[in-house]
Amino acid sequence: MTQEELLQKVRKIEIKTRGLSRNIFAGEYHSQFKGRGMAFSEVREYQPGDDVRSIDWNVTARLNKPYIKVFEEERELTVMLLVDVSGSRHFGTISQFKRDMMAEVAATLAFSTIQNNDKVGVLFFSDQIEKFIPAKKGKSHVLHIIRELLSFEPQSSGTDVAQALEYFTNAQKRRCTAFLISDMLVGNQVKALEKPLMIASNRHDVNLIQIYDRRDATLPNIGLVQFMDAETHQPLWVDTAAQEVRLSYERQWREQQEQLKDLLTKTGTNTISIRTDEDYVKALMKLFKQ
Repeated sequence: MTQEELLQKVRKIEIKTRGLSRNIFAGEYHSQFKGRGMAFSEVREYQPGDDVRSIDWNVTARLNKPYIKVFEEERELTVMLLVDVSGSRHFGTISQFKRDMMAEVAATLAFSTIQNNDKVGVLFFSDQIEKFIPAKKGKSHVLHIIRELLSFEPQSSGTDVAQALEYFTNAQKRRCTAFLISDMLVGNQVKALEKPLMIASNRHDVNLIQIYDRRDATLPNIGLVQFMDAETHQPLWVDTAAQEVRLSYERQWREQQEQLKDLLTKTGTNTISIRTDEDYVKALMKLFKQ
């Protein structure tokens, strides 16, 4: 991808996701992640999504602009995005690759964060920690994050969610809201996630956003096909015409999803699953309302 193509993509995703965060998610983000305490702190200019009951009418009348009272519980938040950059994100069979939806979802959350004057940071991970961008405020910082989401090339192609959670917990000392964005194709690693996820959830507000393709869950009947594992790069011949093969594939997906569901319930982790051909706007609204 050339620099010009990258800038065009950044601009396109900025226009779409900034509009969503401003017009759709502002109120939901604010009500979910901004609590109202009892101790008055300061006044600030009204922003879309603020509770109108907090308007300071004296200041509003004096300055001819709406201002609201800010309480102690409304102090600034830190939002961390834990983004899976393993090889399996380079897959998609309908409208887009998983990596494209991951980038849009992460960008929307990032813009929602700065709309509320909070800080946002990113951790890119595969089966190793690829890159850590500390949380900051501001539009230029979010645009930097979007450029990285679109252009970052990891050193490895595997997946180790447990290691990412451990690194995040150690690096982020103050309590924050975290969004783990991954397809969660972790094979037999689900049990290994319990301890690091439990620790992370006890210290932070952790939310999982699973983004997957329909062919992660089901195989089409297209005969004998050679597949390539995106993470191990190992070729594999599969007879998709065999019903028992397709049923076994679907069963493995369901079993892993059930294990994952049990783990998330046990650790108190909010979660949504979004398929690449579905509307992620509705899914994010659902997550915010959880």
